[in-house]
Amino acid sequence: MISKLHYISQGNTGKEHLENIQKACTSGAELVQLRLKNVSEKKILKIAEEAREITGRFQTRLIINDYYKIAKKIKADGVHLGKNDTCPTIARKHLETWQIIGGTANTLEDCEVLIKKKVDYIGLGPFRFTTTKNNLSPILGINGYSAILEALQTDLPIIAIGGITLDDVPEILKTGVYGIAASGEITKDFNNISRFNKLLNSPSSLEQVWNPNQKI
Repeated sequence: MISKLHYISQGNTGKEHLENIQKACTSGAELVQLRLKNVSEKKILKIAEEAREITGRFQTRLIINDYYKIAKKIKADGVHLGKNDTCPTIARKHLETWQIIGGTANTLEDCEVLIKKKVDYIGLGPFRFTTTKNNLSPILGINGYSAILEALQTDLPIIAIGGITLDDVPEILKTGVYGIAASGEITKDFNNISRFNKLLNSPSSLEQVWNPNQKI
């Protein structure tokens, strides 16, 4: 099973991203997504290699945002593809069978397309306004999630994302989403990882050790 809590890395520099990934792993993160924007692919590769070393020491899964070739090169656990990134079916042809693919969605139609393209999970959002992403899609809120999940009726893990705080989790889970992706709420206090896990009923101690040869 894929983790119910995803930490999306934050930082003003590559070094800060790595420091925060280290803190997240130390605090019990089961899955980390390395998300770097406006950085050269060469530099992202170097940072991703270091992130892989860190997450590997903690048995934490590492997902690379956007760059599926980098995900393959460093043997990351998978890639997350935005709406304007590479098509999941193309990425799948290049990745190993055990590497997972996540996709970003904002609407019911987005979700249906991603399901047809056989992604392993969907990051659906944003829940509310967030400054961590430029060109933000329309806000969904509780009603948006409820409507989409009710229409989808899917077993595919749907991960809610976008400005989510600890206080939001109980209501969001009532919509039927599988898990939560958080960035700012965790970066400001890495102890929030254990608090999120408690709310999601997914304590780190119950997570099986990730075997890179085992497909979810």
